[in-house]
Amino acid sequence: MPSGRERNQLLASDRPVHDWYRFVLSFPPHLVRDYVERFGLDAGATILDPFCGTGTTLVEARKLGVASVGIEALPMSAFAAATKLDWSPQGDALRRDADTIAERAHARLERDGGRDEPGAAAPSPLLTLPPEQQRLLLHNSISPLPLHKALVLRNAIEQSGSAHPAHLRLALARELPTTIGNLRFGPEVGLGAKKEDIAAIFAWHNRMQVFARDLDDLREIGDAPASVVQADARDVAASVPERSIDCVITSPPYPNEKDYTRAVRLESVILGLLADNNELRAIKRGLLRSNSRGVYKGDDDDAWVAAHPEVQALAAQIEQTRLELGKTSGFERMYHRVAALYFGGMARHFASLRRVLKPGAQLAYVVGDQASYLRVMIRTADLLAGIAERLGYEVVGKDLFRTRAATATRSELNEEVLLLRWRDCEPSLPTPHRCPSYTRDQHGMQRSQRREAAPP
Repeated sequence: MPSGRERNQLLASDRPVHDWYRFVLSFPPHLVRDYVERFGLDAGATILDPFCGTGTTLVEARKLGVASVGIEALPMSAFAAATKLDWSPQGDALRRDADTIAERAHARLERDGGRDEPGAAAPSPLLTLPPEQQRLLLHNSISPLPLHKALVLRNAIEQSGSAHPAHLRLALARELPTTIGNLRFGPEVGLGAKKEDIAAIFAWHNRMQVFARDLDDLREIGDAPASVVQADARDVAASVPERSIDCVITSPPYPNEKDYTRAVRLESVILGLLADNNELRAIKRGLLRSNSRGVYKGDDDDAWVAAHPEVQALAAQIEQTRLELGKTSGFERMYHRVAALYFGGMARHFASLRRVLKPGAQLAYVVGDQASYLRVMIRTADLLAGIAERLGYEVVGKDLFRTRAATATRSELNEEVLLLRWRDCEPSLPTPHRCPSYTRDQHGMQRSQRREAAPP
């Protein structure tokens, strides 16, 4: 079996558009192709990716001529996915815009006494972010001079009057974290080598040439409908028409104590998609709970799995392990609750999803085992299979996607594709024996059959 790295590798032939902006651990386009073929989808089908990230499923579906819809809660990721689906710009037009913007940015640097060459004299004064935005960034995620150049370039893009500013902005976002900034991904976001200077305008201009070339090469591909909605995937029915979806191919966040907003923080701030901590908090409230730093007073997704014995046993094991180890930090005290909130949020997602699926719809969820909470093993696919089955889905099986080493224990963890089929229970009617759901009673923890996809 190929290693995890090989299975997750972005093939050279897949780089056009997919590589415009992509998370390090995004599942690869060839996985989407495999399941589109396996499910027998054609131009009459519609694929949903309710956790679409930067749009891998959507872009590949469009390349294959299949309609698609994506839901994504993070503004930066939703912006990237939507831009990657816009193939309307002419390559030559983007090249001309890029040339003009680069010239203006170079002129601004030189007017202030600097140049876009490492080692050249620094301009003065340097542009900076407002304090409330600066506080959102990881410390030292970008050095002062590269930040100045990025802001000069961003301002030149905004003032350019280009007919396609999204592509110009996305190219900047692509270069910000690791080329212009000091970040590294492996798989967590952290600090790499600190760069005091970088040819930022040059890097962006080169990336624009790649965008333009890719758009030139896409002229012969059909125009399958594709769209992205910035929304909460736990409430799919609020964003997608009823009985409109033939297939789901997606990878939700894992219960792994990872703050997914950190991976896009630098570009979100510089592109103006995140202004202050209040906006960050609002974004986090719309995410599936998967880490202790994203839990808020009033969260009650755990009520959806209050009667699920396997999830309750997992939460109890995590808490018992914490007590045995004497772990007392505030975040560690939340670990058992995060696990319950995560699986409760997925139950809420599956419940809402039922309304938008056509009879016999096929589903593929890429999920991974985890051991992030005090090394207690979480068999994610198995737990989600049990939750989905209780909500009326048929569990078709699991495919092993790849194995990877646990960060804490270095033991092998499986990433699997959980395969489901919608049995077509009628979601508008009470179906206590076939489509159970969960809600709170007066005591706050009992199972109820009275409500369908509404939150408890």
